[in-house]
Amino acid sequence: MNINAEAIWFWVTNYSVKIVAAILILIVGRWLAGYFSDQLAKVLEYRKVEITLVKFLRNILYYALLAAVVIAALGQLGISTASFLTVVGAAGLAVGLALKDSLGNFASGVMLILFRPFKVGDFVNAGGVSGTVKEITIFNTELATPDNQKVIVPNGAIMGGVITNVTAHPTRRIDLVIGISYEDDTGKAKDILAQLIKEDGRILVDPAPTIAVAELADSSVNIIVRPWVNSPDYWTVRCDLIENIKLGFDKAGISIPYPQRDVHLYSENKAAA
Repeated sequence: MNINAEAIWFWVTNYSVKIVAAILILIVGRWLAGYFSDQLAKVLEYRKVEITLVKFLRNILYYALLAAVVIAALGQLGISTASFLTVVGAAGLAVGLALKDSLGNFASGVMLILFRPFKVGDFVNAGGVSGTVKEITIFNTELATPDNQKVIVPNGAIMGGVITNVTAHPTRRIDLVIGISYEDDTGKAKDILAQLIKEDGRILVDPAPTIAVAELADSSVNIIVRPWVNSPDYWTVRCDLIENIKLGFDKAGISIPYPQRDVHLYSENKAAA
C-alpha cells in the first residue's frame, strides 16, 4: 500500500504540473488562434477582399495555429513531437493516396478561391454546366441553372476545363445577323435597324453600335447588328430587338428570305442531244 501511495504521489508531483500546463496551453492557445484568425478576417473585410477568400484564409490560419498549439501541449507532457509528426505524416500519405481525387478537388478549390476566375453571383459556363454561382467551397462549387436547378460541380472538373465568366464585365455586345432579300433596299434596311436601336434606351451609345453588310450569302444579304448593353439587360434587349426588327421589316415591306436552292431539271432527250 505504501508503494502504491508513493507511486501515486510521485506521479502527481511530477506530472500534475505538466498536465495543468498542457491544458492551459490548449485553452489559451485555442483562444489566441481564434482571436488572430478573426482579426485577419476583419482586416481583409476592411480591405474589401472577396468574402469566400476571407473565410478560406481565416480557416487556414485558425487550424494552422491550432495544430501548433496541440504540438506545444504534447511537448509539455513530454511526448516526443518528432515521432508524433512522423506518424501523422505517414498517416497523411496513406490518406492522400486513398483520397487523391478529393485532394485534387481540394487543390482546385484553393486555386479557385485564390485566383478568383469568378465570384458568387456570376453567371458562368464551367465544368460543362451553365449557371449562376451560389457558393464556392473547398471541394465543389454550387451553381443554379437558368431553370433553377441546383448543380454541384467538382472543383477539379472546373479547373480542368475552360471557364467562361459571362457576367465578368459590366457591358456585353449583342451579335445578330439579319438576312434580307437581294431585291430589297439595303440602305433602307440599315436605316430601320439604326432607328430601332436609337429608340431603345437600354442600348448604350458608347461603345457605338455596329450595323454593316457582312456577307452576300446564297439566299440573302446578311447584315450584322451589334449593339452594346449593360450585362443584366442582355437577354431582354436581345429578344425585344429581334421582335422589333421583324415587325419593322414587315411594316416597311422588307422580306427576310427563306433558304433557297435553284434546281434545274433536264429531260433525257435534251441530255442526249
